[in-house]
Amino acid sequence: MTDPKLYLSVDNCFASKRWTRPSEWVDLIRGMGVTNIEASADNECDPLYMGKEYLRSWKDELHQACDRTGSRVATFFSGHGTYTTLGLSHTDKRIRDRLQEEWLKPMARLAAETGAGLGFYCHAFSDSTLQNAQLYEAAERDLYARLADIATFCGAIGVRTPGVEQMYTPHQIPWTIDGARKLLREVYAASSSSFYLTLDTGHQSGQRKFMRPTPDTISEAVAKVRGGERLHSFWLGPRTAYRLFDEMVGAGADKEAAYIEQIGHEMERYPHLFASWDDGDTYLWLEELAAYSPIVHLQQTTGASSAHLPFTQEANRTGIIAGERVLEAIARSYHKPEDGLMPPRCEELFLTLEIFSGTSEMNTDIIRKMEDSVRYWRHFIPRDGIRLSEALKACGAVTTDGNK
Repeated sequence: MTDPKLYLSVDNCFASKRWTRPSEWVDLIRGMGVTNIEASADNECDPLYMGKEYLRSWKDELHQACDRTGSRVATFFSGHGTYTTLGLSHTDKRIRDRLQEEWLKPMARLAAETGAGLGFYCHAFSDSTLQNAQLYEAAERDLYARLADIATFCGAIGVRTPGVEQMYTPHQIPWTIDGARKLLREVYAASSSSFYLTLDTGHQSGQRKFMRPTPDTISEAVAKVRGGERLHSFWLGPRTAYRLFDEMVGAGADKEAAYIEQIGHEMERYPHLFASWDDGDTYLWLEELAAYSPIVHLQQTTGASSAHLPFTQEANRTGIIAGERVLEAIARSYHKPEDGLMPPRCEELFLTLEIFSGTSEMNTDIIRKMEDSVRYWRHFIPRDGIRLSEALKACGAVTTDGNK
């Protein structure tokens, strides 16, 4: 598979707490010229909050609205409710089990009954876990086992392409390119079921804050502290490295080299706390892993934060996400040699606008920025189901062979 079908989709998170009934947000999104929708659990379909009876009514209303408009919920996705917890990586097994059995599996059933895919992010590692290499390794293995169980469950009930979203800090894996590849391989090997990523075009804004410092950088930092300066965002990883750094500040210059060497040894013991420069590049993530990302969340960003900005003219002037570059990177991913340890490549990609709305933002402004964002991306995905090769030619992007 080297030429997947592309679909433009809209996550209904923009409508949360405003347009909450399926008939409302289906009509709104259809009015924007989009028929593929990602239903966020935050917009009144979270199994933990809503209950079975309500969800049955919700699903009936959804089917009626989709039949009336020719729309469909192509994917379901978790929201902030589960994102704000340790969830599947909680320090208490009872909570991990509850999220797995009482949230993820009911959500998977809802997706299966709707003929949709499923993406989610509902786990994080506490600092106590990150600071203990053995504890972290065990927690990582436990997470992979749970994801493998979800993959098997989804395969059995007919949910296509379940997957977890990539993030951008050490406590939320996968947050590096190598780590994402490892997760997919481990889950696929344990389950023999397809399991994928959701790539997000703004989730490369944190990795470069967590790169391993060079000896010169550490030496310069010591000099600043000795001069009375307070360091900001200075990353050494484990607490043991910070303790050594504090000792070095008070020690003589003749001991500096020995301290830096000890700090280096401590950092080596915690590789899960560090990223590389490449991990902060959106287009490298797409180039390496888009073929295993059935959902690509689209947000405009300056690269400094994941603010889920729209693709308006104003935001695009300072933003780093450009449609043609996204398509080119996806094409490069599909032309890389196949990896037999990874799940099958995706035949369909849903490029999904995930634009957030501010609490005090006016409804008219929200609708306008959503319409502008759809208009921008329709230039690159002029019709749903278009082949990647056709989309590249339609927008004049450079193909993998260097032609336009």
